[in-house]
Amino acid sequence: MSSDHAHHADHTRHSETAAAVGWPVFEWLVVVVLVLAAAGYGWLLWSGRHRTGPSPWRPVSFYVGLLGVGVGLVGPLAHAGHTSFTAHMVGHLLVGMLGPLLLVLGTPVRVALRGLSTAGARRVSRVLRFPVVRWVTHPVVAAILNAGGLWLLYTTALFHWMHASAWGHALVHTHIFLAGYVFTAAIAGPDPDPHRSSFRVRAVVLVLFIAAHSVLAKWLYAHPPAGVAPHDAHVGAQVMYYGGDVVDVLLIVLLFLGHHRATRPRPATDRMYPTLIQIGEPPVSRHHREPLS
Repeated sequence: MSSDHAHHADHTRHSETAAAVGWPVFEWLVVVVLVLAAAGYGWLLWSGRHRTGPSPWRPVSFYVGLLGVGVGLVGPLAHAGHTSFTAHMVGHLLVGMLGPLLLVLGTPVRVALRGLSTAGARRVSRVLRFPVVRWVTHPVVAAILNAGGLWLLYTTALFHWMHASAWGHALVHTHIFLAGYVFTAAIAGPDPDPHRSSFRVRAVVLVLFIAAHSVLAKWLYAHPPAGVAPHDAHVGAQVMYYGGDVVDVLLIVLLFLGHHRATRPRPATDRMYPTLIQIGEPPVSRHHREPLS
């Protein structure tokens, strides 16, 4: 029995050591990725400085979005999220909703098309036309990946596994961020999208997503994950419900504003044409052109 106890103790020490190492590695990886994204975006802005650039507020939006994602994943708020459901929900809003929205408004694809060489811009344009990109960025698929992932997270043991494992935490939050970004871009993104769904499809999907997100928040208010104190669950669910409403209202405004700008009459000297022709895009109709600002 003594050898069994020793083996168990040794296994426990190895598990604790792996866990202790995993969390700092995860945080450093997040910092590195965010710094690289910030540097890459800045380099593309500088590289495309001789062409018509985005409105000054768009780079600000992008960098604030990176900061929001960073605050949600690294630092005091992220650490508090392991024990506080309310803090966890604030982080969820930053990583999965507000952060992606601000990043999308930074028009990273458009900035890349301006900053890259002609050959590089054409490669990006080809990637945007891949069938898998078209499938993932369809509003229905993006909404299922986003809302469905949240329902799976909060109604199964995945929630506790995420907080017990650094790599589980990384995997879940990677999905939350990417699903939030793709959904936001598919619904109201200002970047070029050769597979843009109709306004009606996007509006219907957005309404259904808002309903699914709101119902989940109400469900968590009444049925919090195991081990979460009732008061903490109530406050966290309210953060999810009302904070999500704020982002959802912004999405609605952006959806209608984008539709209005895309369908209004454009001047014959549309500034978008040279960029599209340069990267190998086919001419687009007046109803599918997107504003530069």
